[in-house]
Amino acid sequence: MLLIKRFAICLLVPTSAFAQAQSFVAIDVKPVRSVDPQSRRLRVLLNGDLIGTSVNAITLISEGYSVPANPSERLSTLPPWVYSERYDIEAKAPSSAKQMNSSDGNTSKLVRDMFRQVLADRFHLVMRTENRTMPVYALVVARGGPKLQQSNISHCIFDTAQDGCHSFLIGFGHPLNARAVDMDDLAHYIENWTDLPVVNRTSLTDVFTISSEGWQPMRLPPPPPGGTGNVDFTHLQTIDAVLSGLGLELHREVATLPVYTVEQIQQPPSH
Repeated sequence: MLLIKRFAICLLVPTSAFAQAQSFVAIDVKPVRSVDPQSRRLRVLLNGDLIGTSVNAITLISEGYSVPANPSERLSTLPPWVYSERYDIEAKAPSSAKQMNSSDGNTSKLVRDMFRQVLADRFHLVMRTENRTMPVYALVVARGGPKLQQSNISHCIFDTAQDGCHSFLIGFGHPLNARAVDMDDLAHYIENWTDLPVVNRTSLTDVFTISSEGWQPMRLPPPPPGGTGNVDFTHLQTIDAVLSGLGLELHREVATLPVYTVEQIQQPPSH
């Protein structure tokens, strides 16, 4: 059992409190039109619009709060519909909104705030936040230096499409395959299957193209309804071996991270 030290007073706020001045002028969330898994996509356009096709609420929460989509100690238990129900989303930025710049260091925070605003306005999410000190894995550069290929994608804010950015392609054993991700994206992604939270300590600020084989999960999430929990991953590499090929390592340390408790979340009404 992990020993987690409480560090700070809890804050209970609606997620709309995090929205920036550049708020959406309209947010439309409807039950999904297509059940084809290939149609699933979530993206932020350069003009500040957010477009989602067949998106579930856990994806918005995971990206908005930088927590794993799989169950973890950093996020309280959620109702089943957060995983199963999918929606088409169109959130419109004001016509006067400033063009987003993918090279701006503040862009990732703005994108997280966008997801939080949709969650607050249409899912009525209220989140309690508490900072706690806990064991973590620190993602660091190995002694020999990084072995990473810089991405040639430009003007890409966030897009889960196959040729998108700041997201990974799904595959057996969750391989690290992506066209344009930074080290925060990598830490966020692998935390879905590690037995401790993962924090980026690399100091690398560029965006990279990554390709690897799948790896053995340190822990498995519960199988989906009707799914199977008997998948054999034992023939795959460890995450340490995969990261070594990228010139990266995981080191154990202690860090203070936000832990989230969902006080309220509601399904959007059907139109």
